Amino acid sequence: MTEELLRRTFAVRGGDFENAGEVSAQVTAILKDLEIDPEIILRVGVVTFEAEMNVVMYADVGTITFILTDDGIVLEIEDKGPGIPNLELAMQPGYSTASDEMRERGFGYGLGLPNIKKNSDAFRLESEVQEGTRVYSSILVNSDG
Repeated sequence: MTEELLRRTFAVRGGDFENAGEVSAQVTAILKDLEIDPEIILRVGVVTFEAEMNVVMYADVGTITFILTDDGIVLEIEDKGPGIPNLELAMQPGYSTASDEMRERGFGYGLGLPNIKKNSDAFRLESEVQEGTRVYSSILVNSDG
């Protein structure tokens, strides 16, 4: 049975580019303080940052829940926003619905969701149009068994 060791939920505001990246920085700091393997920290950082940017860019509001267990890290991202009409298309690298303004800021090149999946050991994406999107990512910490 997996034991939950730590849980933190962070609020993310849509359109808040000024504070974008703060949640991923906080999660990374927690993992560094716990002396987690740097490779795991990098993967968790990528997942958290990409998810955080998706909320900032597309949703009205969202949360990122970071859960540390005895065998890994789980990230649950939930937002209230327009949702994703075509999940298969959204998962294709390079596909993006970003505005020109977002691209001018250096974001929106269609790599967020594929990067989250690539850096996850388990990944699930759910979305309802006009409701919002949920992303589940887990990253296993090396186990001896």
